[in-house]
Amino acid sequence: MEKLLHYFIVLVWLFNGLYCKIFNQVSRHQEIVGEILSKEHARTLTIIIGSMEILLGIWIFFRKYPKPTAIFQIILVLGMNVIEFFLVPNLLLWGRFNLVFAILFAGLIYLEAFVLPASPHQKGYGKLQ
Repeated sequence: MEKLLHYFIVLVWLFNGLYCKIFNQVSRHQEIVGEILSKEHARTLTIIIGSMEILLGIWIFFRKYPKPTAIFQIILVLGMNVIEFFLVPNLLLWGRFNLVFAILFAGLIYLEAFVLPASPHQKGYGKLQ
């Protein structure tokens, strides 16, 4: 169960970064970036954000500093979604209801890093690194 949840979280970051942003298969992401940051540089900024999401997914995959990384992810996901909630709810897939899914995803991240029992072979689990 822990492995499945871990891989799910990794895949969320990789999918959003690569498929949605870099490959631009979900144009809403670029529209959101354009509205919040810069319409003129939306494509470039979207590629940068997507690349950073891919790097984060890879970092999570290798379980380096899992608890601080989980805290970072939770802040990132909730912060981004709160900003979108107020600034561009019309561009979100489920409108303001997107925030509920962000909270659920943050809960899964918390569960995976802080609640679920870790296998002894999972380096870094069981202590704050």
